[in-house]
Amino acid sequence: MDKVRIGVIGVGGMGSHHANYLKAGEIRRCELTAVCDVDESKLDRHTDVKTFVDSAELIRSGLVDAVIIATPHYFHTTIGVDAMQQGIHVLTEKPISVHKADCERMIAAHKANPKLVFSAMFQMRTEPLWQKVKQFLGSGELGEITRIAWIVTDWFRTEAYYASGGWRATWSGEGGGVLMNQCPHNLDMMQWLFGMPSRVRGFLGFGVKHDIEVEDQVTTYLEYPNGATGVFITTTGEAPGTNRLEVAGERGKLLIEGGKISFIRNEIPMTEFSRTTNQGFATPARWNIEIPYGGRAGQHQGITQNFVDAILDGTPLIAPAEEGIKSVELANSMLYSQLTNEVVALPLDSADFEAALKKLIADSKFVKKTAVERNEDITTSFK
Repeated sequence: MDKVRIGVIGVGGMGSHHANYLKAGEIRRCELTAVCDVDESKLDRHTDVKTFVDSAELIRSGLVDAVIIATPHYFHTTIGVDAMQQGIHVLTEKPISVHKADCERMIAAHKANPKLVFSAMFQMRTEPLWQKVKQFLGSGELGEITRIAWIVTDWFRTEAYYASGGWRATWSGEGGGVLMNQCPHNLDMMQWLFGMPSRVRGFLGFGVKHDIEVEDQVTTYLEYPNGATGVFITTTGEAPGTNRLEVAGERGKLLIEGGKISFIRNEIPMTEFSRTTNQGFATPARWNIEIPYGGRAGQHQGITQNFVDAILDGTPLIAPAEEGIKSVELANSMLYSQLTNEVVALPLDSADFEAALKKLIADSKFVKKTAVERNEDITTSFK
């Protein structure tokens, strides 16, 4: 094979974005050969390729070697498993599944077909800023991490946004709110940079700022195996919002905000200084350092190009989809903590959470407002 034939399944805002850059030739050594959507009206924009209303037919058409899945969340699992069982490579939008048990089903399907490429659309991993942060943390320059605080409240969404799809912001259609739709990228960064916590206590508000039944306000406390603590705060109901990540360690503090990486470095590690100084109110002398980084973000196209290169050349994946279970587990744990009013120990019991989510769906009395079709450019929402 010298060219990958790709089908896009789900051509709403996100799926059409993928289809459009594929048509424009922005990805080397591949071509868009088919698209699929259950809403036939969305296929009118893609009559230059073969169209389907049934993903199973596209997968079995013989027209594709790989698929990009950009459907509502629950279908990521069923379509992804079906594709891999038919020998088709899979690149799925975030989250890879709604809950941990479905992630496990996806991963099992891949393990049964290990020669297939299975990737996730975590494009923040392509951004030079976050690559530099990961490199810096891996260098040990910050020392042992003692505290993490991420306030990411710049995910503001309007009532019109939530009315734009009948599946949005419902337990049965989306499986969650800000944690499941906007924050998979941030939660992926959390586990990519810091690993998984050992305990989680989430405090979530459901429909606090919008007429929805799922969470739109989250404050979570995290504990890590080394004793470090963390706080993760997010909402879709705050404007202007903040996006500020602060990481404290033995050798100082790392601050990421406004596209800048700042390192406030202790000349002497804080514990060493505390134990050796004879002064009661002293603090370590420090340096203020701006950490430079360069390059361009690959964004969605970068992940897709990497997916194609992995299929053709065996190039290592930037975002292996198996790692997607971690961000889903974080989101599930925060929600489960709120539902049970308890601290949740990780790893999360996937069967227990799946049962709790099914109960939310079964008990729901929420009536979604009539969906309003929007023709906005989805790329304006990209950060």
